[in-house]
Amino acid sequence: MKKVIALLLALAMVFSLAACGGDSGDNNGGNADNANADANSPAADGAGDTGGSDSSFKDARTLQADYPEQVAWNDMSEEELLEAAKAESGDITVYGISSRIEKICDLFNEKYGEAGLNAVAFDLDQTEAIDKVRTEAESNNVNADVLQCKDVAGDIFIEFVPEEYVELYFPTDICEHIVDEDLMTYGMPFYSSLSYWYYNTDMFPDAEPITNWWQFVEKDENGNQKYSIVAKEIGTEQAYLSLFASFIVNADKMEQAYEELYGEPLEYTYDASQFTEFKIPENNAGYEYMWRFSQMKMTFISDGDEIVSAVHNGIEGRPTFGLASAGKISGRDDDGLSIAWLTDLKPYNGIQNCNYLYPIAGCDNPAGARLFIRFMMGDGFEAMCKEGNWSVVDNFENPANPFPISEANAIAPDLNAIYDVYLETQDAWIFWLNNNPNM
Repeated sequence: MKKVIALLLALAMVFSLAACGGDSGDNNGGNADNANADANSPAADGAGDTGGSDSSFKDARTLQADYPEQVAWNDMSEEELLEAAKAESGDITVYGISSRIEKICDLFNEKYGEAGLNAVAFDLDQTEAIDKVRTEAESNNVNADVLQCKDVAGDIFIEFVPEEYVELYFPTDICEHIVDEDLMTYGMPFYSSLSYWYYNTDMFPDAEPITNWWQFVEKDENGNQKYSIVAKEIGTEQAYLSLFASFIVNADKMEQAYEELYGEPLEYTYDASQFTEFKIPENNAGYEYMWRFSQMKMTFISDGDEIVSAVHNGIEGRPTFGLASAGKISGRDDDGLSIAWLTDLKPYNGIQNCNYLYPIAGCDNPAGARLFIRFMMGDGFEAMCKEGNWSVVDNFENPANPFPISEANAIAPDLNAIYDVYLETQDAWIFWLNNNPNM
């Protein structure tokens, strides 16, 4: 009965829009032009040397128009959602990939507890969260109402949305405050973050020592590796592998960055013909970079806090650089580590990774799920206010950040193009790493 009541409320919005001459494709504050990917958006750009996106690509808001029962939720106010959620029963269950999701649930319960609502958080890692959603959907045993996760390789948008494991939700009044519409290409963005390279500020007190990605793979005059590198194992860490895939997608930018740094054309040294089970292109600067990087001596550490600690302590007496999420900068203030971000790398620091919010299809609390998402985008975001998390709306700015996300030298994600090359990127990395004589 609770699902029927909520669905009737949602469908009522559809019929109301139709009666007013509304267009189900116009669900973005009345601006029909917003329903399509902007001509300059990453989804519309194509994918450089890889072929990437095509003219049939639909961004998330355009795709949502194919599901009028989902569109109907967009214009419902907080009060309307609250009334619908009261007709539902049971906890609003949230699968999230941030430990702070529990604090958001506490704040939600403080606000709506008297109305009989209660949110419960499950703090999971990325792989565990999406695996649970997939398994529960395929077994018709849905146990959660909201999913908060990243989509760094396009899995959620390209697989979970069409398979109807999750649904799309774009609350109209909130979306009007999302300045960078590209961030809505693949779903409802919650906040942005990115992976940064960290350096030791005691060793380099005056300026950032590296300004170009190609410098990480440099050797000294004796042919020895210049720097110690510490990171999570690239091939098993989806966010980092997607970053390397972006270099393949943006091969022209990587080639230009090399020529600007060294004043001469890039020499290609990898052998594309050695792969028989799959193909990679020749003379792609992204693959060339990955080949050189994969042949370095690296220290793999699975914990980001330990990565930045290694940067502070140094490895093998050499300048040490570590790749970790932006939020690990907290080690500077909490633990007194001498660390800072490298903020001016060419061709770009990284990908503006978004955390996205989805109602889970077939959940027990469809109205409660959307009420919770609205809360997360508003009052609930205060729980996320740490350095390295950037809000996506223009009516809230995280005071912990030293600069806005627009100044982070990060590109918007082109998940459609990254998805196209992701598996080949992973296979090539694994093959090359397994043949690294230094590892």
